[in-house]
Amino acid sequence: MRLAMGALLLLGTGCFADEAPLRFAIADGWAMPMVQIDRDRPTQGILPDIMTSLATQVGMPAQFHILARARLDSAMEHGEIDLRCYVSPDWVKDKGGDYLWSVPLFFQRDVLVGSASAPARITPRALTQQSIGTVLSYSYPTLQPLFDSGHLRRDDARSQDQVLAKLLAGRYRYAVSNQWALDWFNQRHSADRQLHEVAVLQEQRLSCYVRNDPKIPAQRILRTLLNMKMSGEIDAIIQLYTGRSEGSQADVASP
Repeated sequence: MRLAMGALLLLGTGCFADEAPLRFAIADGWAMPMVQIDRDRPTQGILPDIMTSLATQVGMPAQFHILARARLDSAMEHGEIDLRCYVSPDWVKDKGGDYLWSVPLFFQRDVLVGSASAPARITPRALTQQSIGTVLSYSYPTLQPLFDSGHLRRDDARSQDQVLAKLLAGRYRYAVSNQWALDWFNQRHSADRQLHEVAVLQEQRLSCYVRNDPKIPAQRILRTLLNMKMSGEIDAIIQLYTGRSEGSQADVASP
């Protein structure tokens, strides 16, 4: 089934060749199951599958722009891309930008991760001074006061997958990951080498947003995303890659 979705992704990028594309941002720090990037193009993953389906339903070709996290805000601000997904308004620096937001579509759970020998549960503030594995240019509000004080230090890697690989190799004792990436990483390792959650750092619902530009069918895009969420299509794509029900994760996070 994943291969079929990947074939749809490749087909969707080329079947509207004469029409203006819908330009999506893909962060180069993302890892599977969010996206797999080969030769500077996404080949499979939750987000490109959703983006390709959205573009097809809107009637536009999908065009993907692989960008560093630090470039995403300026790319939207300067009209280099039209749409960003898997994002919170709190992450956008251009608060005065003319953007339109979708309903919440995704549930993200950020966790502090340790190796198999790490304690089952820890409190970040109780850690001794040390480096923590992080993704370059990503923000971690829960840990930021500890970074600011120098109690903890960032050890940045280019992607989430690289962060977890460095943790497994013993480069540091703990790292930050989202739950999807952690689960995917562990699928490739035996039980004695799997990483595990030692603390929940943050849980939040994320959305897509689009530039409010007359050249872009922004309202049609937002209606389509709403329909994809309400129909269960988005959650089905997430479950295809993760084996997890998006609804059940959000329910667990609710008070």
